[in-house]
Amino acid sequence: MPFDYRSITDTIERSLASAGLAREAGMMKGITDTIHQSLSNAGLYPHEPQARGPQTREAPTGPGLPGELLERSFSNAAGTRAYELYVPSSYPLGSEPVPLVVMLHGCKQSPGDFSVGTRMNELAERHGFLVAYPAQPTAANGSSCWNWFRATDQARDQGEPSILAGIAREIASHHRVDNRRIFVAGMSAGAAMAVILGATYPELFAAVGAHSGLPHGAAHDVPSAFKAMKGGSARQRRSSLAVPTIVFHGAQDPTVNACNGAAIVEQATFAREHALHLEVTSGSSAGGCSYRRSVYRDASGRAAAEHWVVAGMGHAWSGGDARGSFTDARGPDASAEMIRFFVASQGTGTA
Repeated sequence: MPFDYRSITDTIERSLASAGLAREAGMMKGITDTIHQSLSNAGLYPHEPQARGPQTREAPTGPGLPGELLERSFSNAAGTRAYELYVPSSYPLGSEPVPLVVMLHGCKQSPGDFSVGTRMNELAERHGFLVAYPAQPTAANGSSCWNWFRATDQARDQGEPSILAGIAREIASHHRVDNRRIFVAGMSAGAAMAVILGATYPELFAAVGAHSGLPHGAAHDVPSAFKAMKGGSARQRRSSLAVPTIVFHGAQDPTVNACNGAAIVEQATFAREHALHLEVTSGSSAGGCSYRRSVYRDASGRAAAEHWVVAGMGHAWSGGDARGSFTDARGPDASAEMIRFFVASQGTGTA
């Protein structure tokens, strides 16, 4: 059944009016605007072209980096998605296979915008890995969100998960990629989809990075998605997220409540929580943001999950470049920390 988003607004307005809590037109308009903006940010409006939000803009693909940016597309029975692939300048020089990081943008973002905001291509140049940026078209979601809240896009071998897994496999087959070091990360709706990929394709994706995202199975339709985003008790799969997972979340995120970050960590540690040792540290970034970092280690000392909560930060990529949308340069560098975690998850670095 098609979802009528106006019914949410109408129901809330009637309830507020009957309680005498929104007698003034200005107050009602403010409440309505907040509801509409939250639905739009999550891509929960009908799939139709929408005006760009004030934080959305076209961005260059990189600050004069020496690598190569390839434009490709992948198709299967579930559909077609274009993607950009950044190949660092060091790639042709070595003989060893290299890691691949798949980066899933958030709502109202594009691959170019996301690559600049996260500075992931700069890290690719520094560390020698490939970076793929799949693009969600407005034809699939009016706000260019990955459809994490639809049941058909939460399972293996169907929907968007099958397309994104296909992109990763295609890149690995055409380039010198280490199949043991394919990682996926994302922001907001992209983070929710990254978690889905980690849960449904654990043999393909070695670790997950989720920034401002939601757990696997947090919702099954639009109303439950809206509830989950706001921190309500949404249905959630209890099966474990079997791959190492690093989570970043702003403590004051008004779009996706920070409790969702904790729920992702719970999934990542669920199957073996009693066998993990918890280490909690606090600190402050160079930009002045305080944070709490919780690391869940197994008996060998390897991190099964890592959880960063950044005080004072909203719905934004921590430590990101201001030229990209939805970034907060004041926070700790989420991109660098995710790469460190990915490397350490394979036993080739320190977490």
